[in-house]
Parts: sequence; C-alpha cells; structure tokens
Amino acid sequence: MKEVSTGGLGDAIAGRPLMDFDEWDQNQRKWARGWRSLIFPGLFLLYLGQTAHGIGLHASGNEALLGYLTLIAFDGVYLAAMRARWGEHPERFRYLFFVMLALFVIEVPIAHEDAFVMCVFIAVNAMAMLGPRTVTIVIAMALAATFVPALIPSWDAGVNVDMGVTILIISMAMWAFLGLVQANMQLSTARSEVARLAAEGERSRIARDLHYLLGHSLTTITIKAGLARRLSANDPRRAAVEVTEVEAIARRSLADVRATVSGYREVSLAGELATAGEVLRAAGIEASIPRSVEHVDEGRQALFGWVVREGVTNVVRHARATTCTITVGSDWVEVADDGRSTTAAAGNGLTGLGERVAAVGGRVQAGPWAGGDRAGWRLRVEVAGAS
Repeated sequence: MKEVSTGGLGDAIAGRPLMDFDEWDQNQRKWARGWRSLIFPGLFLLYLGQTAHGIGLHASGNEALLGYLTLIAFDGVYLAAMRARWGEHPERFRYLFFVMLALFVIEVPIAHEDAFVMCVFIAVNAMAMLGPRTVTIVIAMALAATFVPALIPSWDAGVNVDMGVTILIISMAMWAFLGLVQANMQLSTARSEVARLAAEGERSRIARDLHYLLGHSLTTITIKAGLARRLSANDPRRAAVEVTEVEAIARRSLADVRATVSGYREVSLAGELATAGEVLRAAGIEASIPRSVEHVDEGRQALFGWVVREGVTNVVRHARATTCTITVGSDWVEVADDGRSTTAAAGNGLTGLGERVAAVGGRVQAGPWAGGDRAGWRLRVEVAGAS
C-alpha cells in the first residue's frame, strides 16, 4: 500500500491507497470485459476443426452450409458465454449455455460422430456454472460422446472411449482453473475492501486529530488576539507579547497539522498542561494545574494529553467558567470547571475522544457534577490495567 503523501492535506484526505486499489480492480474488470479475455478460451476452438471436417465428410450443399453456419454460431456463443460468466452480465450465461446445447443438437445429424467434439466445450461451460447440476451435465456429455455414435448403425462408428475420457479430464482441469480464477476474484475484492477500510480509518484519524488541533489552536488564537486588541490602547508592550504568542501558536499549529497528515503527530501531557495554563490565563480563567506528571505511565501520557486538550478547549469555548482544575492520577485524568453553561450532547470532540479511550479499554465520563449540588462540568477519563 502506498504511503500517504506528506506533500499536503488534500492527498491524505483523498485517500490515495484506496484510489490505487480501486484503479487496479477496475483494470482487472476491464480486462475481463476486453478482447484479451477471449484469447485463452478462443485457442481451444481450434479443436472444432474436427467437427468442420465431419461436416465436409458427411454433408453437402445446403445441409453442409447449415452445418458450417451452426458451427460458427456455436463458436460465437461459446465465447460470449465465457465473457458473460466473468464480465458484467453473468445472468446471460445460462441462456447462452442452453443456446449452445441447441446448436449441438442441430449439428449432430450433419457432422455425425464428429459433432461430439462440441461436448467438450459444453462441459467446459457447465463447469463454469459451479452448481449442483454441473457433475450431471459433464457425465451426460461424456456418456453421450462415448456411446451415442455406436448406437446409430448408419454412422458406422464404434464406442469412442477417448472422447469420453477427454471430456472428463478437460472438465476436471477446467474445474481447477475456474476455482483459481474465482479465488483470485475474491482476493481482489478482499484487497479492495481492506484498502477501503484502511483509507476510512486514516480519514477518521486525520479528521479526529484535526478537530483537536485546529479547535484548540484556533480557540487559543481567538482568545489571545482578543486580549491583544483590548491591551493595545493601554498596554502596547503586553499586547505585542500576546501578538507574538499568537504568531508562535499559528506556526506550531501549522506544523502540527502537517505532522497529523503525515501520521507522526505526538502529544505530550506536560506540553498540553503548559499550553492549558496559557490558554486559561488568556481567557481570564483561574487555573489549577499539577506541577508534575512523572507518576503517570509513559504509555498513558499521550492519551491524557488529548483529554486535557479537549477538556480545556470546551471550558474556554462553552463553560463561561471562572476556575478550572486539572488533576492527574496514575490511571485517570480529570478536567473540571465551575461554569454555568454546559452542552447537553457530546460534540465531535468528545465523540472522537471516546473512540480513543475505548480503543485502550478506558472509560469517559462527561457531564455536570452528580447530584447538582455543585455548578460546573467535569470531564474524567479512567484507564484501568497495565498500559
């Protein structure tokens, strides 16, 4: 599978791996519908030269003309049936198969015993059905080719064991060949499905990560830009500091977006806590943040960093809070505020966070404080067991 291009967001969201496999699958189907798919089955039509010889030997005039036209029609129907079986119109296959049987019946009184070469091609198409009646048809063709010529005295022909055995051997070979073709088609379908699921998973990852990155960063930029505007008249120096920080956040966000598209985005719990302090301060919210996260297992720190990012973003956007407390345990993290405004349903951020947490067997709790005796909103994630 081709790696996702790091050249831009468009290539990744476009799902290049899926496009590659879809293109390959379409080429395979085009090959099955094209003229090249008729080369292999068409080569075997050379064996019908024996039937043509029988027409010239046993018929003349209009009867011979009818025999040759019937043989030509048989060739065309055989090729059309093979193409219908593996192409776009498999429902036509059975109809064409019965047309082949009818043409064989017409040819028998004209070419006599040489017409039974056509039974080989009928048996081959019978194998293409791969149904419960296949064996019956093949055995019937083999018995007819072996004994029917001997039962008609005027033909002066004996029991043709070679033809019967030939039909059985070719039918078994065709059964193996068609089984291989069918397995390859199933493999092609499976590969396309795997590619589709992989691309969907990659799209979901990018969409989820971009929600966290852009939602958090744009919220921070908006708050700091508003603070800089308010300070510009009374404290230009501090306003310039805020503008400088806005520029730094914008550059960092751009780098994060590129890393997310490339699949190399890493989140640090310590870094997210530091950023949370800046964002809450700029929003005028008093923050209580742990000074150390050394007690948190390294395998959980990235996940807890995403929790802090989502929780603080929601506090700044929706809570209208005055205080925000972030607490971190060895296997849990909690973001709580004293805000008055809460959202009734989980948005895209909490949904995506729930998917991340569920992937490691954790649990998300998000909502107002239980009992209603305390104002505010709480986001808590617990991850049990070893990481």
